[in-house]
Amino acid sequence: MASPSSDLDRERRKCTFIVAELTDIINGGREKTERRRYLESIILNDPIFGNKDSHFLSREEKYSNGVMKSKRLSEVLKEHNIENPQDYKIMLNVIGESLPIGLHNSMFRPTIRDQGTDEQRKKWLPLANDYKIIGTYAQTELGHGTFIRGLETTSTYDPKREEFVLNTPTLTATKWWPGCLGKTSTHAVVMAQLYIKNQCYGLHSFIVQLRSLKDHSPMPGVTVGDIGNKVGLETNDNGFLAMDNVRIPRENMLMRHAQVYPDGTYRKPANPRLAYGAMVLVRATIVAGSATNLSKAATIAIRYSCVRRQTEAKPGELEPQIIDYVTQQHKLVPQLATAYAFAWIARYMMSTYHALHADIESGHLGALQELHGISSGLKAFTAEMSVSGIEVCRRACGGHGFSAASGLVSIYKDWLPSCTYEGENTVLYLQTARFLLKCFRQPSITPSSMSYILIKPLPGARWGVKSPEDLMKPILLVEAFEHRAQRTIKSAAQFLESQISQGLDTSEAMNRSGIEFVRCAKAHCYYFVTRNFFQSTAQLKCSKEIKESLLTLGVVFALNGIADNSGEFLEDCFVTGTQMEFVRERIQYCYKQLRPNLVGLVDAFAFADQSLNSALGAYDGDVYNRLYNWAKRAPLNKTDVHSSYHKYLRSILKSKI
Repeated sequence: MASPSSDLDRERRKCTFIVAELTDIINGGREKTERRRYLESIILNDPIFGNKDSHFLSREEKYSNGVMKSKRLSEVLKEHNIENPQDYKIMLNVIGESLPIGLHNSMFRPTIRDQGTDEQRKKWLPLANDYKIIGTYAQTELGHGTFIRGLETTSTYDPKREEFVLNTPTLTATKWWPGCLGKTSTHAVVMAQLYIKNQCYGLHSFIVQLRSLKDHSPMPGVTVGDIGNKVGLETNDNGFLAMDNVRIPRENMLMRHAQVYPDGTYRKPANPRLAYGAMVLVRATIVAGSATNLSKAATIAIRYSCVRRQTEAKPGELEPQIIDYVTQQHKLVPQLATAYAFAWIARYMMSTYHALHADIESGHLGALQELHGISSGLKAFTAEMSVSGIEVCRRACGGHGFSAASGLVSIYKDWLPSCTYEGENTVLYLQTARFLLKCFRQPSITPSSMSYILIKPLPGARWGVKSPEDLMKPILLVEAFEHRAQRTIKSAAQFLESQISQGLDTSEAMNRSGIEFVRCAKAHCYYFVTRNFFQSTAQLKCSKEIKESLLTLGVVFALNGIADNSGEFLEDCFVTGTQMEFVRERIQYCYKQLRPNLVGLVDAFAFADQSLNSALGAYDGDVYNRLYNWAKRAPLNKTDVHSSYHKYLRSILKSKI
């Protein structure tokens, strides 16, 4: 039997490119790679951040462990003067767990920064940055999530005392699900309906103290706690919050865009979409998280598939590596290609957000709606595909993939809620579809990034693919996705118009058009990601071997997208049956071309073993020793005879049959 570690050594020797060069590309350059290694070393060399036996802990122990790591991380950030949000994310990625200070850094601080006045920033951000207060973002309620206009929490202005009075008027108004809320946070940015003199002015943001800074007990009128066990995110205290006449100073309403003056005069924001900025950042972060988590899953599954051997092809011969089975490649190579596609689109999203943020700061708001429309769809698209892809990777590891030691179970459980938090996926697809249809009907507002929508598909248009070799041409692959997106957008618009023409009101017509809307939004997202993949790869300055591998991955991403959605490409005869046969043939050709480089392509992600926390996916490939030693450390194996034997089992075994 071959040595597992020697199997991976051979795979690495077969790689046709220099892995370190690709790592630099993924990280954004050599300097960023060095920075990442430095930051990771801080975490890896600190025993407090170890997670060797985290799977054996109870929920209570996992939360307490998370608080301990949060404390140490806050100290480390100060000690090393680390303030860059990207640096913080790198360190979190190595820790490999959702910490109970997550929303403090991802939502609480950014919301104050984006929506607070200069005076509010000056007051609150130093406290938050130094962890003298810990905050969360309380929006979702027991009865309402994505439909934020339906939120019931109220904030009523009292001009006599210049205070807001916050209340939870119904059970369904209870804040429910915010991370870090249950036991950790001392403060929260609370989204509530603003009332002044019995008139509602809609949702606004308020900073509310939840717990005493002396003994951490809930403040008067505040009922707060943990919502209980969940599928994943066990280190995080997702919580509930109810308020009974909780008073806060007028200055605690975030007033960068809307103001309430001492006498109760209300000044509305110049643009109601200004609040999109924080949402776009969070959704861009989810796109990046989709890339990271799918990359981790692909790394584990591909390394394991090069170590695992199964079923001798001929009697007496060495069992082949399961990665050499084409069916295994068909499971895993598309996930690897998708991980790279998402890494490229995440980079686009982040750079676009930062450009937008600079525009907002200088008063230019034109791109807000565009980025909101794009980010909604891409958040849904990447979350949906990455969660599905992680599960494909887990199943591809067979029985061992069901073990917590695989690391895949926790990746899946902890990333699964990305499909519902920060906007449920279907609702976000519908938001994107409405923006696409608006652009379709009003060409003058269509941004350059969506100008393809205005190109009307020619009747009888056909795909210009003449042979399987043509499918290696990015321009033809992008053309196919562009045609599909154009056609489905037009189809959705026509379907909506047909419903209205039948006498339905707009609301019901939109409801009945929902399936068509989601279809066109997904088609647009697939086009957008495919186009970006090839454009980004073409612009890279790198070795020929790396560029060839990345372009082939792009072809795999595109061709599997065509094959998996073949009906939408065939139904108007743009693609023929013969061309679809070419697609299936070329997919296998690409797998063969990529086979020598699969381990190199996942090694390039450069995940530390601690970050993967996987017996199957460790760099050295020593799978079976790791699994065996992990099992021996399980709490059930602390004694040879379990206590339940004396309580129950002995009497069963000694009973007369």
